[in-house]
Amino acid sequence: MTAQELYEMLKKVQEPKGFYFNQDMERTMGLMEALLVNKERYGYMCCPCRLASGDREKDADIICPCVYREPDVAQYGSCFCNLYVTPAWNQGDIAHDYVPERRPPEKFPY
Repeated sequence: MTAQELYEMLKKVQEPKGFYFNQDMERTMGLMEALLVNKERYGYMCCPCRLASGDREKDADIICPCVYREPDVAQYGSCFCNLYVTPAWNQGDIAHDYVPERRPPEKFPY
């Protein structure tokens, strides 16, 4: 699968749920490629913006879309990676504030 194919597949599934991709296609496609690298490396598409342990059970909360996406997008208009955003975020109608890490430190693999 290519990054473009992954993008098209996920777009069809996520947009009806109200989650849109960042319109910065360079960033978005870079993240798509990183998801594919992680799928090859770990066997699942863990968040490319976080360190994975390689243990699917331990990483379940950061398999994309991670469990933190919904509260991040609701609060900031963007997820931690800036992959999933709201239309208002894409249009510049809301500030592009830093999205703090919600993952509890005890889940970090180091």
